[in-house]
Amino acid sequence: MISSYRTTSAVLLTIAMLPAVSCAGREQQPAAEAPEAPMAFPSFDPATASGFARLALKAITQEYPNKLDHVMNGAAEVRGPRALHPAFYGSFDWHSSVHGHWMLVRLLERFPSLPEGPEIRTTLNEHLSAANIATEVAYLGQANRASFERTYGWAWLLQLEKELEGWNDPDATRWAANLQPLADALAQQYLDFLPKQTYPIRRGVHPNTAFGMTFALDYARAAGRKDLEDVLVERSRTYFGADSAYPARWEPDGDDFLSPSLIEADLMRRVLPPADFARWFHALLPGIAQGEPRSLLEPAIVGDRSDPKLVHLDGLNLSRAWCMRGIASALPADDPDRPILLHAAARHANATLPNIASGNYEGEHWLASFAVYMFTEGEP
Repeated sequence: MISSYRTTSAVLLTIAMLPAVSCAGREQQPAAEAPEAPMAFPSFDPATASGFARLALKAITQEYPNKLDHVMNGAAEVRGPRALHPAFYGSFDWHSSVHGHWMLVRLLERFPSLPEGPEIRTTLNEHLSAANIATEVAYLGQANRASFERTYGWAWLLQLEKELEGWNDPDATRWAANLQPLADALAQQYLDFLPKQTYPIRRGVHPNTAFGMTFALDYARAAGRKDLEDVLVERSRTYFGADSAYPARWEPDGDDFLSPSLIEADLMRRVLPPADFARWFHALLPGIAQGEPRSLLEPAIVGDRSDPKLVHLDGLNLSRAWCMRGIASALPADDPDRPILLHAAARHANATLPNIASGNYEGEHWLASFAVYMFTEGEP
């Protein structure tokens, strides 16, 4: 997945120039009526899971084409993906390989009878060996690696470790133990880096700060890493706690796969108490109950699924859907934003799911994992 970025300063300047929107002012506006027949959210069945598993099994074992995030310290480091990353060499890039592995774990956990199950276990046994993970850890410790996969790949690796640790399965227990040193190394990367990052990165691609912190926070709480949790919560409040009137009408950028406004809200629902979150969200996006901004609530259009940047917008639709559902789950049952968000989430999901197996590797190497996360994170 390849990125081009919106200028962060322009976003922050616009936020500063926009008038603050009070909760009282918002309540005086007429709420949009919920759709008479809200669109149903698609179901997730074993046949769909099997199709996704086949995509991931193909991708994580396919070394080329490959886009390395690799700073070479000398001629000896001119090496191929599998030599550098024996665990995560496939799926075009390191982070996509990591979330492909996560997806296979979650699918096998949720659908134990998948016909691809034996192949999944064989592949994970090969990739997540102690020796392979030791090579990955050693790579991180070399010179000029501080920004390697920061923070998108870091987040997905912690998500993979969280998934393995939460699954009562002998293979998963072994894989989790093998992977733990890499998870520990990346947790330390968060602890070292975040206190030095003065400003959040808001653009809707890999470096997005809110996304990187969301999965890390889930991991920290599941793993009992209070030190990591405390840093993530403090940074979340510092970066995003005062945000209001977010210019979401500018979304999406042409190659976003994350919504800057919604992914931030998806993080803050984990950080703030429910009543505080509802007030914060209404100030952040005050027009949701009136169906605004339309550009945020309507699925993005993908002009060419063979283009590795344009196909990001399929991922945007899926991540928007999981954010909208998560945000709705954190709002009061009678909140007027809830039905709008849930209807929009269903529209985004239904618009994109038929295009995941498009025949184009540009999307097939990663989109299914976004769909699985969207399906399996619980219903509001």
